[in-house]
Amino acid sequence: MELCIKRFDELTVNELFEIYKLRVSVFIVEQNCPYQEADEFDRSALHLTLRENGKILAYARVLPAGTVFDEVSLGRVIAVERRKGYGSLIVSEALKAAREYFGAERVVIEAQTYARGLYEKLGFVQISDEFSEDGIPHIKMLKIF
Repeated sequence: MELCIKRFDELTVNELFEIYKLRVSVFIVEQNCPYQEADEFDRSALHLTLRENGKILAYARVLPAGTVFDEVSLGRVIAVERRKGYGSLIVSEALKAAREYFGAERVVIEAQTYARGLYEKLGFVQISDEFSEDGIPHIKMLKIF
């Protein structure tokens, strides 16, 4: 298994295509949620992929403070196969990258409510009531290092 961390301008065209294809297949098609999935925040994000034999197993992006939130944040977390630990692993690596690349002392996420347990196991705490984001229940969560 290989972890790859790249800034937007370090991604090859093929890597970017694979990432966008995966994100659209999950967040737009699977969740039946039309929205602008590729956004301006991708340009300032770190893009993490967990790969095996060249195939993406998991993905996450880490955003610097002052982009989406005042704090460093994680988003677009995907584990291609559920219940295999890939989600926890990519989030753990994203938290390390948040500290190493952006000096994060706090990380904020807007998690889909069903995934609350995954994030709680990694030290996040819920800091908002449930709200709807594009018709999907979410909660805001915070991790302090």
